[in-house]
Amino acid sequence: MIVFTYPGQGSQTPGMGLPWTEHPSWELVHEASDAADRDISDLLCNADADTLKETRNSQLATYVLSMVALDAVTRIGVEAAAHAGHSLGEYSALTGAGVLDFGDAVRLVAERGDAMQHAADEQSGTMAAVLGLDDDQVDIACARVAGDVWVANFNAPGQVVIAGDPDAVAEAGEVARSLGAKRAMPLPVGGAFHTPFMAPARDRLKKAIDQTEFRNADSLVVANVDGAVHQDARDWSGLLNAQLCSPVRWKQTLHTLEASGATTFIEVGPGAVLTGLAKRTIRSSTRVSINSPEAVDGLLESIASTTVSPTAAQEGEHLFATERLVVSPAAGVFAPADDIDVGATIARGSVLGRVGDVEVRSAFAGTMQGFLALPDERVAARQPIAWLRKS
Repeated sequence: MIVFTYPGQGSQTPGMGLPWTEHPSWELVHEASDAADRDISDLLCNADADTLKETRNSQLATYVLSMVALDAVTRIGVEAAAHAGHSLGEYSALTGAGVLDFGDAVRLVAERGDAMQHAADEQSGTMAAVLGLDDDQVDIACARVAGDVWVANFNAPGQVVIAGDPDAVAEAGEVARSLGAKRAMPLPVGGAFHTPFMAPARDRLKKAIDQTEFRNADSLVVANVDGAVHQDARDWSGLLNAQLCSPVRWKQTLHTLEASGATTFIEVGPGAVLTGLAKRTIRSSTRVSINSPEAVDGLLESIASTTVSPTAAQEGEHLFATERLVVSPAAGVFAPADDIDVGATIARGSVLGRVGDVEVRSAFAGTMQGFLALPDERVAARQPIAWLRKS
């Protein structure tokens, strides 16, 4: 069972969009820029570290690039049975599972980033990672401090993030070390996220959430607030509202996915933080990070090499490792290119036909094995169109 996980704020790096600019999935950046009324391409390619670290910028940039990576993965025919995202990444998970429309999600993420930035500016706060201490003991460390400090993230065994007033966070770190923690490491953030300090942001975001349409999930989605599966559209308004002031239960989320049958965790988006957390939490699992076009090219081989026994030699398993599917970028009537026959050499970006007025471009290089859609057939978005063998 394949799970897609999506990173949150903190995974962004300057220039993280540059490797994707020639990929067909980059078109989503232009759609997102229109939805947010901002130049997200500039944010992904040209913003410096300080600009990108601002909450209103980092959240939007991370969400959009995660969606670019997700689109690239679905173009080669890999789909997930479940989705989960860390904090901001929950919006990516909901988009991937069909709960949120892409344009609606862009607008919500933009509003969320602005609201959290404003709340952080109004109330000084910070966060710190406590390493090497059980969850309950970290809770106790926070309770023993008179100031405002709370657990913000249950990330993995022995890795818990606390947040609140800077002095209280520092004091709770000292208490945690006295209880046996290896380290209490300050994090370079500008707010106490997932604590009551975010109440003003929660109240502002609620207005935007209440105006957004949610749909039933087409696959499993595990929520940050309770670490449980939710597929009913009616659940998500309350869950997203609660998320801003509640701890992210990521360790519990991973255990819920494991209990549901998850064996392969594919992190979709910038960085590889969640890949590391999965490694710490679920030992017997396959973990892959998709943070570049090159990683997309190697995804099927990564999955096949860890799921096929060394002695297996069936043809189907060989094909799983070497074949590629080009999927439709839109819904409409398919018209194949006249000059592409079986055996043709296909370069990345080659036009294989059109769906309505939209070009169907190959996201990878290979040898044409055949079309999977008939001329003049009406196809759905992301329906397989052509079959290539990787060069």
